[in-house]
Amino acid sequence: MRVHICAVGRLRGGPEADLISDYTTRFDRTGRALGLGPLSVVEVEDRKGGGMAAEADLLRRALPKGALICCLDERGRVEPSPDFAKRLGGWRDAGRSDVAFVIGGADGIDPSLRAEADHLLSFGAMVWPHMLVRVMLSEQFYRAASILAGSPYHRA
Repeated sequence: MRVHICAVGRLRGGPEADLISDYTTRFDRTGRALGLGPLSVVEVEDRKGGGMAAEADLLRRALPKGALICCLDERGRVEPSPDFAKRLGGWRDAGRSDVAFVIGGADGIDPSLRAEADHLLSFGAMVWPHMLVRVMLSEQFYRAASILAGSPYHRA
């Protein structure tokens, strides 16, 4: 199952980009034997300033056709890492070929796109900068693959 992060905004070089690259490499390596990956990042940018609706249109175009859509949203479900791993494995086992995790811009995800999502996921009640959310999400992908592989990375 291919995994995609579809996000508003461009990630410049720096520590966040380095962390995402590291966790992506780890996930791809660990997930390959499990039928997970590769992980790709697709970035969109609303250069015309159309707000959340325009960002939603750009995100929709970036989504792989037929992908399961999971929006990261403060109103979403907070899941422990083992439950997240089980969810990813379940989507894979159900025959999903693509799953897209959507990260909105500064104002969040347009309600119309959020309503189209198959799942809403939250990293808690706090609001996180979208660049850090990318890092945290990529780490959780690696952690999920490690849990599913039975490796000792996750020590819960």
